[in-house]
Amino acid sequence: MTTRVFTSPMFLGFDHLEQMLERASKSSSDGYPPYNIEQISPTGLRITLAVAGFTMDDLQITQEDNQLVIRGRQSDDSQGRVFLHRGIAARQFQRAFVMAEGIEVRGAWLDNGLLHIDLARPQPESRVKTIQIRRAGNGGGAVVTGPRED
Repeated sequence: MTTRVFTSPMFLGFDHLEQMLERASKSSSDGYPPYNIEQISPTGLRITLAVAGFTMDDLQITQEDNQLVIRGRQSDDSQGRVFLHRGIAARQFQRAFVMAEGIEVRGAWLDNGLLHIDLARPQPESRVKTIQIRRAGNGGGAVVTGPRED
């Protein structure tokens, strides 16, 4: 059973936001790998994941619609090695972040066991449209003109 967030008839076309919220709430609550999200500029964000022991070949970053998905899979290199204690597991992971419309991935790099992913959040442009009202019987419907220059 889903709980509707946007129940008011004043919210038109927000169904996709409810789907995104539902998807985010179902995402893994596993805390591995730990991550930070920081604002690096007025329009810039950086996600940093602690991926010690992973190489660039072990990591994959994809953008699937409005989700940023980071996957890690280490190859088992323990052949011929005898561990007296194994506290560093070769563990796979998948971490997904739901992104708002318009957010762009600018780049990613691996540095000292930290995977950094830079994102850009564009500033929304103010748009004003004038809708002309016609008299009934003149073809009906509304005419929308372009942005108003004030």
